[in-house]
Amino acid sequence: MTLATVTKRSVKRPPRPAGRGRTPTGQGAWFLVLPALLPILVLSVGPLLYGIALAFTDSQSGRTAPTQWIGTLNFQDLVHDTLFWDSFRIGLLWAVGVTVPQFLLALGLALLLNQDLKLRWPARALAIIPWAMPEVVVGIMWRLVYNPDAGILNETIRDLGLGDGRDWLSGLSTALPAVIVVGVWAGMPQTTVALLAGLQNTPRELHEAAAMDGAGAWRRFLSVTWPALRPVALAITALNLIWNFNSFALVYVLTSGGPGGRTRLPMLFAYEEAFRYGQFGYAAAMGCVLVAVISVLLAVFLVGRLKGGEDA
Repeated sequence: MTLATVTKRSVKRPPRPAGRGRTPTGQGAWFLVLPALLPILVLSVGPLLYGIALAFTDSQSGRTAPTQWIGTLNFQDLVHDTLFWDSFRIGLLWAVGVTVPQFLLALGLALLLNQDLKLRWPARALAIIPWAMPEVVVGIMWRLVYNPDAGILNETIRDLGLGDGRDWLSGLSTALPAVIVVGVWAGMPQTTVALLAGLQNTPRELHEAAAMDGAGAWRRFLSVTWPALRPVALAITALNLIWNFNSFALVYVLTSGGPGGRTRLPMLFAYEEAFRYGQFGYAAAMGCVLVAVISVLLAVFLVGRLKGGEDA
């Protein structure tokens, strides 16, 4: 036995203070998490459960009789409601029509802002201005742009001699495309920022090596940029699709669902049933269907992400 061993055994460590270095478990962990969970339970989970329960009742506004439990009657009526399924179809057209151009334009803008150009930082700041504006303000601003009498769009058309312009938001054939343009403009900055962050995380050494091998710009994009950017692109596209399908404020300010229901998204339809016609139970059933659709989209996205992680 060496002197070092004897010394090591003879020296006693000072006692560890009580509670130091321990990980909270059981009731202690729940006590720490509770302040964060409480607002979620009160503001999100509680109203969701109440809305689901309301969908199985005949709840109406201004009704003196007590609310009755009617089972799945609201959902049975919803299956045969052609107006709701028309709004559902319009919602899908709106979501896809906004998400796809939004991604393509944002990708081009992100590639441009990722270059070493002059005034790059002011350009990046200007690119996110629409994202910082409330949807109500964006809607009011674009109503002025589309104004048939004094709007800048029709004035430009008249100055160029292309015609007298038209009422873009009131035309049956132009209302939905006009609203889609606004949706693309308003949501593109968020997609641009996400894609730009993904581009900046791509090592420049890979681009330099591909350029030394003789690869052109398009080839470098397909072999270097896109593989590194694909996870971010899939995530932001899925989130945009869900977000756009749930749109309400922007379309409500622009057209209120008109003309003739051509821009009546599912959220607008449920809002009208609840607060214009007072059919709370029926509107809650619509909300349940929309929540189910969004849950399916999230499940598909998460399964795709898990499979992608396993393949990697």
